[in-house]
Amino acid sequence: MINILRVNRNLTETQKLVIESVKSFCKSELKPRVITDYKDEVVDKNIFKKFGEMGIFGPTIKGYGCLGESYKTYGLIAKEIEAVDSGYRSMFSVQSSLVMGPIYNYGTDKLKDKYLPGLS
Repeated sequence: MINILRVNRNLTETQKLVIESVKSFCKSELKPRVITDYKDEVVDKNIFKKFGEMGIFGPTIKGYGCLGESYKTYGLIAKEIEAVDSGYRSMFSVQSSLVMGPIYNYGTDKLKDKYLPGLS
């Protein structure tokens, strides 16, 4: 398959490791359950705990247990989750961008210290 966007060109070693880890997780943990979750209309909160254990929430945030990586890394993580299920990818994005992002960008140090470690 030709990679038209060439998003996998010039990846750092960290990016390669993160993407392979996320891809493996999605294949082994996420993919086997998404059809059942969809049919049963449930969201497995343990998936999010595992995302947190992997350290992939707020991937562009420096510190607080986050990766401190580029937006390219963020997009590649989201791409791997999206390849399995758009619902879980949306929830990953909401946690990372709409919840953690404003706290990191606009919150006081006290708010950051209080919330970001737990959210990550």
